Amino acid sequence: LGWACWKTYVGQPEGGWLRRLAMSVLGNGLFEAGHFEDALAVQEADLAMMRRLDVPEKTMLVTQGNLARTYVMLGQVEHAVRIERDIYSAELKLYGAENRQTLVSANNYASSLFKLERFDEAKSLLRRTVPLLRPFFGESHEFTLRMRSLYAKALYYDEGATLDDIREAVTTLEDVAPSARRVLGGAHPLVSLVQRDLKCARAVLAAREAEG
Repeated sequence: LGWACWKTYVGQPEGGWLRRLAMSVLGNGLFEAGHFEDALAVQEADLAMMRRLDVPEKTMLVTQGNLARTYVMLGQVEHAVRIERDIYSAELKLYGAENRQTLVSANNYASSLFKLERFDEAKSLLRRTVPLLRPFFGESHEFTLRMRSLYAKALYYDEGATLDDIREAVTTLEDVAPSARRVLGGAHPLVSLVQRDLKCARAVLAAREAEG
């Protein structure tokens, strides 16, 4: 479908919205089909075209987000995290911190920081953003539960974690686990992930307390 759309509108002027739409559809279609390298090439070309045409920043941020997602799927998280940092910074200026889209971008950025084991940066970001989630998503929304779980993991995965950090991680996961099970059901993947993380965090806590 993506290629069909592109072939239909490839002859349109570069600045035309139909050609830009066709590139976007093609890039998204390649991504969804698992052709990540091809998707990356299309998304990079799409973004370059947008910059040449001075497309509004809000529109470019969407394409940048798709590009970062593709980099993650290709295992190139260092590339993704730079884009996600820029997206988050731009949305802070455009929308402010207490905004649904800004919070989603903060989660993407924090997830990449975690993957790169940049735990201090991830914790700092999540400490600022997790308290802002409830008005937009609610206490038991899957997104809220995921971000709180990520914060807990950043706390206890860090080799420099204090005993208080690890205790906070355990307390957080003990609160998230039953909420996730109640809201999402026992078969949901997040529920098993939270249970696994809780088990690990408790083991880390027990080991640290045994050290005295």
